[in-house]
Amino acid sequence: MTAPAAETPVFTSGAEAMTHLVETADPTREPAADMADLAQVIRTLLDVTARRDTRVRLGGNLFDVVITGAGLQARRAVEALDQVQGGCGPVIEDPERGWLYWLVPPGSCGRWAPHSHAVCLGAPHTITLPSLNRHAPPGPYWLRPSASDRLVPAGPLRDVLAQYRPEPTPHAALAALLGITP
Repeated sequence: MTAPAAETPVFTSGAEAMTHLVETADPTREPAADMADLAQVIRTLLDVTARRDTRVRLGGNLFDVVITGAGLQARRAVEALDQVQGGCGPVIEDPERGWLYWLVPPGSCGRWAPHSHAVCLGAPHTITLPSLNRHAPPGPYWLRPSASDRLVPAGPLRDVLAQYRPEPTPHAALAALLGITP
């Protein structure tokens, strides 16, 4: 005698399938401790692909950010990194604050020594990335678009910033914004 075949459920949506998986999961299995982080990363990626501005945490596996003034010398620094990298990695311009945000590899903040013309931030800070299709004001926009294959290398960036010395420096305004007292 053979056992009757189990009925295969039919789902009309991905949500139904997920609900079924949750309801039929073994109760002894606990979700991974970092599932909330994973869910946030997925929501962020969905926002980015939907071409919406999205807030992301710095550090982790994504990137840190170096903040400089956005004047003429900063533009020359971008052009210099265009030469170094064959096209500069991602840079966001914030015309309201007069800053550039250079997206550098994660962990750069921990290795970044004080610099007279730049500040490097990582976790626990956040940044709002503009929509991928925003290439002009109003608001922050991609001066150099984000590409999946590169970030701005911190070492060459540091050297270029020391050479071009972009003004105004962000130190005092950033400290006031973050509520840091000297």
